[in-house]
Amino acid sequence: PSQSGWVHRLKQPPRCPSCSHDGRCCTLPISTIPRRMRSTAALGRSRPLLVAPRDASLTCPVSVQGPRGCLLRSLAHWSPQLRPPTQMPPAALALVMEGSQVLPAFLLCSTLLVIKMYVVAIITGQVRLRKKAFANPEDALRHGGLQYCRSDPYVERCLRAHRNDMETIYPFLFLGLVYSFLGPNLFIARMHFLVFFLGRMVHTAAYLGKLPAPTRSLAYTLAQLPCASMALQIIWEAARHL
Repeated sequence: PSQSGWVHRLKQPPRCPSCSHDGRCCTLPISTIPRRMRSTAALGRSRPLLVAPRDASLTCPVSVQGPRGCLLRSLAHWSPQLRPPTQMPPAALALVMEGSQVLPAFLLCSTLLVIKMYVVAIITGQVRLRKKAFANPEDALRHGGLQYCRSDPYVERCLRAHRNDMETIYPFLFLGLVYSFLGPNLFIARMHFLVFFLGRMVHTAAYLGKLPAPTRSLAYTLAQLPCASMALQIIWEAARHL
């Protein structure tokens, strides 16, 4: 740093919390800066408050090249309330996702599967309107009369597909979440999630599209294999720690 700027000298300069220098090249703590200088420098309206270095060979990680970063980075060390927004601690979920590469893969697959369930529910409602097959009398009266309070084979097919989703996807959400925290191999974990996701997508397509047997049964069995594998691994890890 150059000799320009405000120079505030102390008999016993404080040590830098980052590099342990004695203040010869580091920014002074906020408590030692006069209030008038502190308010203007913090807003970037004056030059940075630097202690003039007496030894040019010393370098400090918190000594700053720019007019604002020096003071702001020093304030982040000395006063947590004055940290810049970019240095605030991340959210708890972001910390967990940074520490585990398996969890993001699980969250992606599970979110897509939940969206698929919503799509099946919307399709069921649209089929009811198109077939005029309502489950409630008030809906039938609104769309033509009580004679439309009836069942329809394709509506029942959509309902069965939706029920099958709930019977399989909900257990997967629990098993996959617990499995993600066991520290499994990344490739193997991703294969578990991918196989289940593809199996459920093929199962729904086979159910709604009336694909010939045994397409639906094979897709259902394929999706159950990773769930059984995750359940066995969870039981094994839990039994080991009893």
